[in-house]
Amino acid sequence: MTEFIFKLFVKGYDGSESTELRRKCGSAVAIIGMVMNILLAAIKLFAGIVSGAISITADALNNLSDAGSQVVSLISFRISSKPADRDHPFGHARIEYVASMIVSFLVLTVGFELLSESVTKIFSPVHVDYSVLVLIILGISILGKLWLYFFGRSAAKKLKSECLRATAADSLSDAAATLAVLVAGIISKLTGFNTDAYMGIAVAVLIFIAGIKILNDTKNSILGSAPEPEVVEGIAALAREYPEILGIHDMVVHNYGPGNTIASFHAEVDGSANVFSTHDAIDNLEKRLYSELGVRATVHMDPIVTDDERVNELRARVLAAMKELDERFGIHDFRFVEGDTHTNLIFDITVPFEVKDSDREIKEKVSLKVSEIGVNYFAVITVDRE
Repeated sequence: MTEFIFKLFVKGYDGSESTELRRKCGSAVAIIGMVMNILLAAIKLFAGIVSGAISITADALNNLSDAGSQVVSLISFRISSKPADRDHPFGHARIEYVASMIVSFLVLTVGFELLSESVTKIFSPVHVDYSVLVLIILGISILGKLWLYFFGRSAAKKLKSECLRATAADSLSDAAATLAVLVAGIISKLTGFNTDAYMGIAVAVLIFIAGIKILNDTKNSILGSAPEPEVVEGIAALAREYPEILGIHDMVVHNYGPGNTIASFHAEVDGSANVFSTHDAIDNLEKRLYSELGVRATVHMDPIVTDDERVNELRARVLAAMKELDERFGIHDFRFVEGDTHTNLIFDITVPFEVKDSDREIKEKVSLKVSEIGVNYFAVITVDRE
């Protein structure tokens, strides 16, 4: 469906991931959403005036605010497509996160206004007339909002847009809110009990939940969230294709918006290999990461000893000891310095964020484990939270 709509409304659409085509597709989604929300607001406003139901009128105003959200999306797509400049060397794509936050504030404002009005109507109720026409209009509105949700979600996934994901989530909450109003209308028509104000509160709560979820998701994007697993695995999979690379660690991934991912990591290589050949492999990996995954990567070479039996044996014994502490632990950058009275085993230990022990507590446990390998062995470690 999404592909068909893009081909219908976006001139020159060919399915590519160019910045300009992304802007056109995002703008088309925003304009379609804006027109749909204005039409839905108009028919709901008519139904609200005819029935006298505050919940329907409020739902219409909510659709108008959604049209405003689509305007925000439209503007954000135009700004985010601007190329990098001296003041913004990583481009402008993160403006979509700001746009998502604006959308969340608009949603929360509408929810607060509706909640306030609904509470007032509980103490000062008004007569509501739910005609068959009004109920049909609400049903059409629900179908329209569900279509906007599925279309928006599909477009957000294809364009990797936080802003479209936010407006799609808002459409789903609107469908649920209108369903609540429809249920209120049916109950009122069958029983004569006026549930308008109470359903207005229910709608407000649903709108609040949607707004807070959008705000939380946007907050995570702005603060910096963990990279998507497929990005990490994609980088690791390409690295594994090079026999010169024995392992990778200390990966850091920064996302500056769709199509602008920057990463850095350490690659363990054989310290006795030809440095020029190894460097050539690293260069080729960096180029492939950009051409195949769109990731601008900086790879640091970590030379390790591979042909010393004692180093290999100690590394294996230390790794086994760490696995006894926690199966998720790993080590890298292993080396040792031997002295007359003791030997320092120097390494980094990778620890998941889920491990609640402090770095000091982890170091104490690791030191105790290392001393079990040999009384003269002492651990000099760096705790590396994954």
